[in-house]
Amino acid sequence: MESVSILMDAEVKKAAQELFARLGIDMSTAINMFLRQSVHQNTLTLDFPPKGSKVKLGGWEGKIWMADDFDEPLEDFKEYM
Repeated sequence: MESVSILMDAEVKKAAQELFARLGIDMSTAINMFLRQSVHQNTLTLDFPPKGSKVKLGGWEGKIWMADDFDEPLEDFKEYM
């Protein structure tokens, strides 16, 4: 295992820690889940506004994968583990 240091807004960090605590995981686990899922899917998997919303993606156009079902990426992650 290796250590990674990141800078983030203090309010975002606190809110994220509270959210993850409610979900029964810590910040490190959540970040590892996100990174593993991104590597597994070979893309950046984030939740964006609903389809049809006007969002400018610039160079990310066509490179971002969005699941129709929120649980779908989690099921893929479970299979990956």
